[in-house]
Amino acid sequence: MSKSVRKPVYSSKLPKPIAPYSPAMLSNGFVFVSGQLGVDPKTGKLAGSTVEEQTRQALENAKLLLEEAGLTLKDVVKVTVYLANIADFERMNQVYKTYFTEEPPARTTVQAQPPVRDALVEIELIAAAKS
Repeated sequence: MSKSVRKPVYSSKLPKPIAPYSPAMLSNGFVFVSGQLGVDPKTGKLAGSTVEEQTRQALENAKLLLEEAGLTLKDVVKVTVYLANIADFERMNQVYKTYFTEEPPARTTVQAQPPVRDALVEIELIAAAKS
């Protein structure tokens, strides 16, 4: 049985994690992107107080990690969206659909409080790596 290959993925454009996790992990043909909050990497603060602003920033942060692995959002096969308030679903979705315009990936959306106070959304992705 062959050993699986694991390679952490970091972006110099994003801050280093403050907890024991990798921002993304390349393994067995997939890139697993850890939950991204709508934190502006330049300021270290939430990109705004609305779910739209935070969704946009969370997806931009995820894009940076995918780019480090040589991928784009078109390579994403599964997304999980965590909303602090499920009533924000439509507002989040208006931004989300501008990032996944063709053949959107499978997705699950649940209500769960992201780990940072005032965070309204957290988004994690799984992308298929190019062979």
